[in-house]
Formats: sequence, C-alpha cells, structure tokens
Amino acid sequence: MAQQRAERYVIDPAGTDIHGEAARLRELGPAARIELPGSIPAWAITGHGLLKELLTDDRVSKDPRAHWPEWQREEIRGSWLQSWIGVTNMFTAYGADHRRLRKLIAPAFTARRTDAMVPRVEQVTRALLDGLAARPAGEVVDLRESFNHPLPMQVICELFGYPEGRPRVELARIVAEIMDTTATPEQASATWVSVDALLGDLVAAKRAQPADDLTSLLVAARDDEGQGMTERELLDTLILVIGAGHETTVDLLGNAVYALLTHPEQLRLVLDGTVSWNDVIEETLRWSPSIASLPLRFAVADIELPHGEVIRKGEALLPMYAAAGRDAAQHGPDAAAFDVRRTSQEHLAFGHGVHHCIGAPLARLEARTALPALFDRFPDMRLAVEPGELAPAGGFIAGGLRSLPVRLTAG
Repeated sequence: MAQQRAERYVIDPAGTDIHGEAARLRELGPAARIELPGSIPAWAITGHGLLKELLTDDRVSKDPRAHWPEWQREEIRGSWLQSWIGVTNMFTAYGADHRRLRKLIAPAFTARRTDAMVPRVEQVTRALLDGLAARPAGEVVDLRESFNHPLPMQVICELFGYPEGRPRVELARIVAEIMDTTATPEQASATWVSVDALLGDLVAAKRAQPADDLTSLLVAARDDEGQGMTERELLDTLILVIGAGHETTVDLLGNAVYALLTHPEQLRLVLDGTVSWNDVIEETLRWSPSIASLPLRFAVADIELPHGEVIRKGEALLPMYAAAGRDAAQHGPDAAAFDVRRTSQEHLAFGHGVHHCIGAPLARLEARTALPALFDRFPDMRLAVEPGELAPAGGFIAGGLRSLPVRLTAG
C-alpha cells in the first residue's frame, strides 16, 4: 500500500485502491508531491479546477526529451514509463509537432466517419448479446470478457482495417501490458518488441494493399514527403489509438454496468426514462473514469500554485482524473457518490484543450448503443459476487475492473 516518504506520497504501483488513494491525496491539496514507481518524483494534480487550467497551460509540455531532465537517466528510460512517454506520437508531442500529428489523424475521427459506424456498432452489439442469451440460464458470465471487451475491440479493429485472421488476442495482450505500471524494464522492452512486430506487419500489408481504413490513411500520411510522419511516429500512433480506442471503452462499459447494478434505484430511473443513458455515461465518466491517472506532463517554466508552492521548471506532473472527478470543490459534498440525477456532470475524463481525446465521440457512441441494448435484453442482470470481491484492473493508470462476473437471468 502507499505510504509517506520524505514529504512525498508514494503511489501504489498496483493500484489496489485508486479512489481511496485519490481521496488521501486530495486532502493534501489540489497538487501534492508524490513518488512514482522507480522512485520518480512528480506532482499529483488532483483538483478539478487546477487540472483543467494546467491541461491548457503552454507552460506544461508532454515531451520528456525537451522538457524533463530526468528522462536522460537510463534507468528511467527503460522503466514502465517507456510505454507512456518513450513513444513518439501526438501523446508526447508539444506545440507544432502535436498540431502536425493531430492534423494527420483527425480525418479518421470526423463526425461523418463516426456516424457511419453506428450500424456496425449496433450489429456487433446484437451479435454479442445473442451469444450471451444462448448461455444456460443462471450461469455466471464474465461480462468484461464476453461483452465489454469484444465490442470495442471489434469496432477499433475494423476502423483500423485489422484483418480478422490476425491475432487480436495478441493485440489485446500488448495493450494490457502497456497499462501495467508494475512492469519491469525487461517486460517493458519485450512489450515494444511485440508492438513493432505486430504493427509492422500491419503497416506492410496496408502499403501493399491500401484500403479505406485508419491504418491506410496513416500510412499514406507517413509516405507523403510534404507533411508525413516518421516510421516510428506511425507505429507509435497506431498503438496509441488502438489502446485508447478500445481499452478505455471497455472500462467505460464495465464501470457503468457496475455502477447501475450497485445502485438499483438509479437503474430504475434509467429504465423508466426518468433520466437518459447520456446521463449514465457522463456520470460514470466523472465518478469512475476509464483512465484514473495519465503519465506524464512537464513544466516548461516555473508554475506558481494557488496555495503558494511552485512547480519548478523540469518537474513532472501526473494528471489524476479519478481524483479530479470526485473533487468536492467542483462537484459538492456528495462528489464521491454516483448519482445519475446530478445537475452538473462536467468532467475531464477525456482530457481538455488541445489534448482532448480525439476518439471521445466514438467511445460515447459505443456506450450509448451497448448499455441500453444490454439492459433491455437482460433487465434482471445482477452481480454474481459481492462488490468488495471485484478486483481492480491493476496499476494506477486504468480505472476499470479486472473482471465483471454477472448472472444475466435468475436461472
């Protein structure tokens, strides 16, 4: 478990109690000194208002090469952080580089392209629900494995043009490894060998035979000498959008189902039409965001905090979205409660400003399709274990559950 050490709060790398830890950090103020795995010092940003402000502050960068002196240390470059800030894509880009890379990928996530996915999302949802309905009555089903995960995985693979015959299980494994904040240097290195092999093959296939998909679009951008990206940027962009495009939606679906099954009076409000599924989705994103914390950002210049302390140039910041989502200063004294009737559901679960998640509309579309269809088909669904028996996904980045065992019918 986490502990205090030398005036820094030591983050639990296993993420065994994300919301409890967030509450303890909020008590230290909207920004607190922390220690990340590998004895890495940073500032935890837990206040909604301060986090929103810093997410759009030009004095905050996401580029460790240019703005984080600690990145020069070999032991840090080879750590679990390699999967997060060792990449070269729009996730770690700053200024003009970020604008260049985001502009190249934006055409894949236009409103038109997202709207065009609706029939396919509905079709995949129906097929998965049909499969669940064929299970024996009363059987315990892991909803994460059988519904929450395969739906966004199928959607994102089709968006990427990832062929059915390729090893999607391997793709899911790689993304899970990237999310693991307990990974050893050897494990982190092996993960990126797998990334390069799997996505390198996909890129080669799309170069040989382009199609109307995201990978082909990015390959074309890479090969355009006028404004393209490097080969490294191409591969790192692919894994970024695959990971963000399916893993976050997996946890959005799981967290919403968990919230409703543990708050049956609120589920009734949704099912009788008193509140909308949009209310459920936004309250879930606020109360239990898919990404609890997202490493890292870096101070380009000294930043004076509201309470008088100063984040010094070159220091690291950890945006803590789960902590900000339950900030009483923003959401009132009942901020820790799940309440679909909440009048203000403003949250930062998809980021804010220039780094706002480009795939947020697709994630909302999938949740808006899947959740009502699931509860319409299985209105008597209930948890198969006590809530306290459910294990978190693992690590302090992912905000979901490792599994979600349910009984779909009374049986």
